[in-house]
Amino acid sequence: MNTTVTPLTRRRGLRALVITATAAGLIVAGTGQATAAPAGLPTITTGTDGWIRVAHLSPDTKEVNVQLSALSGGEELFALEGVGYGAVSDYRPIPAGNYVVSMIPTTDSDSTPLISASVKIEQGKSITVAAFGANSKLKTRVFQDDLTSPDPGTARIRLVQASTITKSVDVQTSTGLLIADNAMAGSSTSYATVPAGPWDLELRGSRIDDVAPVQLANGSVNTLFVLDNASGGLTVMSILDSSSVGDAPVGGVETGGGALAAGSANILFQLADTRR
Repeated sequence: MNTTVTPLTRRRGLRALVITATAAGLIVAGTGQATAAPAGLPTITTGTDGWIRVAHLSPDTKEVNVQLSALSGGEELFALEGVGYGAVSDYRPIPAGNYVVSMIPTTDSDSTPLISASVKIEQGKSITVAAFGANSKLKTRVFQDDLTSPDPGTARIRLVQASTITKSVDVQTSTGLLIADNAMAGSSTSYATVPAGPWDLELRGSRIDDVAPVQLANGSVNTLFVLDNASGGLTVMSILDSSSVGDAPVGGVETGGGALAAGSANILFQLADTRR
């Protein structure tokens, strides 16, 4: 797909809406208390800890309880209760190792999990475990997160395509700058650095066109989730992964992550200097 990239400009005076979903009120039971770090990122408690969070991205799957257990021995490290569509939990520090994440219907906590996934947590690294797709074809995907702080005046973003009403989506700014080309369901782009501030994003899928405003804070790292909205269209849910220069987790998260090994979307950002 040939694309002409125009200079990147922002809408001045835009009163942008930040469409944010958090796992408010989630009950978390851990093996120990962690000291809160800036930007809502918990400080690791040992030198071998990594971070994990979970996302409920299946529109027709009702609220679930999420459990993280050790792969061997079945020890439960934490549980999240009443996780609904669009909820993304906070990061939790967990010792490096292999675990099982299970999602169980809230209405029947003793029932068989709707879905389970094996995950590996590595020292000093962070992951997002997402359940996506229609309930009848529920899937999980583990995204490797990169919380490296950007330079002042900029923000880092990636896009995750989690809509069920279109197999793929193109996303561009209102100025015509292409962000994601043919992003397939369940895929993630790599990270890109852009000027901080308000943006209008245009989403185009199969017979669907929508616009979603987002606000990117100075020095932040963000994941933009493409989701279904209540009117049968598309929207972008902007989740703040990390904020403020220097607020990456203790121990440092390695750069270069974020893109899926298979089926990842192509990110086509070119950064133009808009400062005068």
